[in-house]
Amino acid sequence: MANIKSAIKRVDTNEKKRQHNQPYKAEMRTEIKHVEKFIAANDVESAKAAFNKATKKIDKAVQKGLVHQNNGNRQKARLAKLIKEHSA
Repeated sequence: MANIKSAIKRVDTNEKKRQHNQPYKAEMRTEIKHVEKFIAANDVESAKAAFNKATKKIDKAVQKGLVHQNNGNRQKARLAKLIKEHSA
């Protein structure tokens, strides 16, 4: 544990921010898993609807700075590729 007062405060602040951001990242991951589950079940229409929700969650996480923009774009591209492969 830190000994300096400012370092102690920084540890507390970082923990508060982590706990505040955790639900947003969890929602994003959950939506991504929903898309993957629908694709595994060959339910393309539901996968497309879930992809739209997942895209919104990913974009919101990028906007809040929870994930890097390239990471968000990579996730969206990966899901879109999976949907395209299974819809053809």
